[in-house]
Amino acid sequence: MMQAGAVRSTPSEGSLQLIWLARLAAAHTPDEVGVTIASLAQAQPGCEKAFVVWGLGDPANHYSAPPCWIDSSDWPWLQDAARASSARPHPQQNRVALRICQRPEPVLLVLTIAEGHDGSALLEDLAAPLQLAGQHLRRALEWFELQDSHRQLARSETLQRALFAISDLAGSDRDMPDMLSDIHGIVSTLMYAENFCIVMYHPANDTIRFLYFVDVEEPAVPGDGQDLPLSAIEHTLTWYVIRDGKARMGNTRELRSQVSGPMNLQGPESYDWLGVPMLRDGQLGGALVVHNYQQGLGFTNEDLALLEFVGSHILTALERKQSKADLEQRVQLRTLELAEANRGLQLEIVERQRAEHLQAALFQIAQLATADIGQDEFYRRVHAVVDDLLNAKNFYIALVSDDGKRLMFPYSVDATKPRQEERPLGRGLSEYVLRHGKALLADKADIRKLVRNGEASSVQSGAKATCWLGVPLIVGDEAIGVVTVQSYSRDVVYDQADQELLSFVATQIASSLMRRRSAESLRRAYEELEQRVEERTLALRKEIIERERVQDQLKHQVMHDLLTGLPNRGYLRDRMDRVLAAIRREPARRCALLYLDVDRFKIINDSLGHLAGDEVLKEVSNRLANCVRYPDLVARLSGDEFAILVEEVEKPADAMMVAQRVLDALSASMMIAGKELQTTASVGIAIGDGQYSAADEMLRDADIALYRAKALGRKRYALFDETLARNVIDVLAMEGELRQALAQDQFEPYFQPICHLDGGKVVGYEALIRWNHPQRGVLRPADFLKIAEDSGLIEAIDWRMFELSCTHLMRDGAADTFMTINVSALHLRHADFDERLIALLERTGLPPARLIAEVTEGALLDNPERVRATLERLRAAGVGAALDDFGTGYSSLSYLHSLPLRMLKIDRAFVHELDKGANTNSTTVVAAILALSRALGIEVIAEGIETDVQYGALQAMGCELGQGYLMGYPSPIAHWLASESA
Repeated sequence: MMQAGAVRSTPSEGSLQLIWLARLAAAHTPDEVGVTIASLAQAQPGCEKAFVVWGLGDPANHYSAPPCWIDSSDWPWLQDAARASSARPHPQQNRVALRICQRPEPVLLVLTIAEGHDGSALLEDLAAPLQLAGQHLRRALEWFELQDSHRQLARSETLQRALFAISDLAGSDRDMPDMLSDIHGIVSTLMYAENFCIVMYHPANDTIRFLYFVDVEEPAVPGDGQDLPLSAIEHTLTWYVIRDGKARMGNTRELRSQVSGPMNLQGPESYDWLGVPMLRDGQLGGALVVHNYQQGLGFTNEDLALLEFVGSHILTALERKQSKADLEQRVQLRTLELAEANRGLQLEIVERQRAEHLQAALFQIAQLATADIGQDEFYRRVHAVVDDLLNAKNFYIALVSDDGKRLMFPYSVDATKPRQEERPLGRGLSEYVLRHGKALLADKADIRKLVRNGEASSVQSGAKATCWLGVPLIVGDEAIGVVTVQSYSRDVVYDQADQELLSFVATQIASSLMRRRSAESLRRAYEELEQRVEERTLALRKEIIERERVQDQLKHQVMHDLLTGLPNRGYLRDRMDRVLAAIRREPARRCALLYLDVDRFKIINDSLGHLAGDEVLKEVSNRLANCVRYPDLVARLSGDEFAILVEEVEKPADAMMVAQRVLDALSASMMIAGKELQTTASVGIAIGDGQYSAADEMLRDADIALYRAKALGRKRYALFDETLARNVIDVLAMEGELRQALAQDQFEPYFQPICHLDGGKVVGYEALIRWNHPQRGVLRPADFLKIAEDSGLIEAIDWRMFELSCTHLMRDGAADTFMTINVSALHLRHADFDERLIALLERTGLPPARLIAEVTEGALLDNPERVRATLERLRAAGVGAALDDFGTGYSSLSYLHSLPLRMLKIDRAFVHELDKGANTNSTTVVAAILALSRALGIEVIAEGIETDVQYGALQAMGCELGQGYLMGYPSPIAHWLASESA
């Protein structure tokens, strides 16, 4: 019987250890050995979990076998255990760690011991196996490090061979495309590089060139291999690599996080992309790019470092190759230049010798012109000179007779006939030269062709000659004769050089022969020249006078308005700049600018036509001109906008007096197109002093003041001051805020009540827009509608207001109340406006009978037939129509019987006049409108009721409905609900 405690193992345990030893012997890698050790430990009684861990010096790169997650709080304990000589228990958990191997690095076995078991007994049982396992693990680690070193050495050798190959390519005789292809092959031995490109960068001109480009999905080379501006690939990955001089690597998502701006993907999207800059001595020379379209072939940091290292060597090789190619090209070009220069020198020598020979011949002929010799001797010596220059064995000179009818031969030497005979002008070759006034070089074929074409006669054309050369003797514009050489032998053939020589000689011969004729021709030429000069002088004087007149007219047209004849904006700006410059020199001076436009001028154009509008502008310009004195200036800026520059003002009141004079002058009625019109204007005034540096600044301030005058109700003037400048809205900023307001739903409908004048009951509301501005508070339409219209946002704002108004009225308003909404001409231009409005009512649930669309006369003038059809369709659906601002237009009465109107609104201008008494024109107009409306069955609403007098007058005249500040200010609908409940 075995004593208790003498031996802990049983036969089965011994078998397990043998199996474990066999597994340990079969394990070769550190991971396999670690797993075997962990399995041994975990097989022991009391061990719940076991794993082996090494690489403790860098927790981020540790190894565990089997793989196990290690909490960051355990690393100090594990590192202490690696330094300890005995097992180190965990201070808080039932775990223990002991070192089983020290070299080449500490290796720990971490055990988790079950509750109730003795950890020391477990460690004692494992002591002997772990000593053997530690030695085996140490050898496995050393073998792993040796293999890793071998791989690094092999990779270094591969890299070194690649660099040597790149360097060899730079000095080889291979052309650039083959060299680039070889570089691609070399890079492919280092990493996956099926898709590869080399981009060269030239910092001097900020251009790039795709020097080499291979892509399995995109065969086209960007830029066809030519230089491109770097901006052509802006925001691409290659652009970021070149611009920043930094490598980029990863998939599309990772790459987007690596760039500082937008990322444009060119061509098919790749799974992984790697691009590195090519640098030499810190200078950027281009970029290398590799990428793949297959998953699982990702690039590593080692690939990135390797490609950066190879990139600098590739750049050096390319520069060496390019330098070598440039040097060879320069040598070849210089050789060609020298050879060409040598040929040029040889030709120059020959040409100079020829020129010297020709110059000597011409000098001889020039001497013959003044030599005291007879005519025959002159011809003989001329022949000798010509014969010295070219073959002139057969030579003659022919002259036209004084009457121009015959051809004479004063000198002739010919091998076939003793002398050429005088003859009438015919169809010979000499006559051909005379007719055309130019030299003729012809062989037999050419002569036969001239005969066939009727240009020459076979009898007189020297048919026996094998080559014929004739040059006209020209004096001035007249051909007086011919000098001719001809050959009867095929061995003597003339060429263009001979023709040129004979032409030079012919000039000298003609000069000598026609000395007297030349003198006479010269005298006549002088007389004719003097006459032509005189005629031309007269013509030039007339032309100068006409040109000055045209220039003055053009200058006037450029600086003046064609319609009114007034100076235009350019003229005004020029004058203003000069006046402001004088004010800067004399700070005590002041000037004033009045900026004005005609109120409601568009209605005049729309009602009476543009011709009538032009007449109104002419009359306005005449009246403005009568309002100022010299040197004050009246100018038309554009459309119905005018300006008056008052060059001298002592105080602002002077400018306001001129403005009032202008308003009074324009308020007088005028007859236009058979109608009596009464125009008004709004005027903005800016006082010019030394603070203004340019005319545009003063124009701007006057325009701001004009805008203020129009906002105050027109027919008045406003003086610019600093308060106006501070209140000017930045239009661009306002446009942005309007878009934001529309997106954030900052607009709100305000409701102004429409009451029954007999009792004051609220029967309806007019929906008016308000903007709840986050900084400026509640804004009225006058503060932003103009900008909304100019920016194109007005329609979207209106439709949002229509929807909100209908929703609020349906949800909160009384069931027996109606609502009016303002519909602009812009909406009525859309053929589907009625369909959209009806669809909005269906969406909000508001009955169509409770909605009335208000339109203005301006909207009706835009396209009466289309507007009438739209309103008819709305009436058929139950939506009513109201005519707003009735009585202010030129043809409002014509719409009452033709349009499907349910209501009309009397303009507030007539209502305000009711305060003046019962016998005013406004009282008559209001009474007439009420009578006409009752006859047509149209309801009437009086707008702008602000006083009890107005209220009582309207009630007395039988007006049933009204609205205005007297009955209530526009407010949110909740305000009116609270009023009703109170």
